[in-house]
Amino acid sequence: MQSLATIFVSFLKIGMFTFGGGYAMLPLIERELITKRKWIEQKEFLDLLTLAQSVPGPIAVNTAVFVGYKVRGLRGAAAALLGTVTPSFVIILAIAIFFAGIRQNPVVDAAFKGMRPAVVALIIGPVLTLSRGMHWTMLVVIAASALAIWWLDWSPIWILAAAAALGIAWELTMAKKVKGEK
Repeated sequence: MQSLATIFVSFLKIGMFTFGGGYAMLPLIERELITKRKWIEQKEFLDLLTLAQSVPGPIAVNTAVFVGYKVRGLRGAAAALLGTVTPSFVIILAIAIFFAGIRQNPVVDAAFKGMRPAVVALIIGPVLTLSRGMHWTMLVVIAASALAIWWLDWSPIWILAAAAALGIAWELTMAKKVKGEK
């Protein structure tokens, strides 16, 4: 049986040395859990990833919780969770403490202004990739949704709920149409 400290430290290392979000953490999680610690097998890891993607929350945190639970139950899940989120929490806390004092610094302000285009590009890149092959009507829906959020100040939650309802209605209509043709 693995000690809670071992679980905590394993996930702390993953959290400390991974930059780029949850998906960037997955190779480290895989190497640590399957190759080094042998806590789970490859197939089980893939099953955990599927489960982690299907529940709300960051995939790396969900995966850590599931693995911790498998290895040591509820306490293992807590140890894995704390190990995974502690580095990010400490970094964000330090930024929050010092940010107010340095925000008016011209160098910091210039850095943030310089990062804005990069952040926009990082957001637009996946949007363009996802939009390839879409029917033109879907692109109209995307544009209308964006305009409703920006200009009409509609909540994205309501737009997502409406889009989900319309998508379900569309698929049901198409299924009936196909069924009627047979």
